Amino acid sequence: MDELLKILKANALESVENIAKMLDCAEDDVRERIAAYERQGVIKGYQAIVNEDILKMEAVTAVIEVRVSPEREGGFNDIASRISKFAEVQSVYLMSGDFDLLLFVVGRDLKDVAFFVSEKLATIDGVNGTATHFMLKTYKHHGVLMESQDKYERLKISP
Repeated sequence: MDELLKILKANALESVENIAKMLDCAEDDVRERIAAYERQGVIKGYQAIVNEDILKMEAVTAVIEVRVSPEREGGFNDIASRISKFAEVQSVYLMSGDFDLLLFVVGRDLKDVAFFVSEKLATIDGVNGTATHFMLKTYKHHGVLMESQDKYERLKISP
């Protein structure tokens, strides 16, 4: 991956001036490369990583494995596209293994997610089965530790 993209993935708020220094190039070159990545669709957006546990958000996140029958013409793409359009669905991935799709779904509570699975997801033609797992606590998200830790914490030694 391009070094510029690595820097932006680590901190999208990094200033163009600092990025130019890190890459040893002109600020205008950095601006042009970022704009080109945005035009090409390489950079799809920018997001803050939020520690929802601190905010005590009243929401539930579920990871749902979905087994589907691929459609004759569209394969997995058509079903994945239909599922992606639901507001509750945050992410959809094609997977190898026992299940075909992996979804990350957010609801107000357990009943909200259960309603989504039973009334929306399971009723889609081609969906043959699901397995739902509820996330209880986030320790690390997109490479960022969610709990602050002492940088120099020593491991405890026991006899």
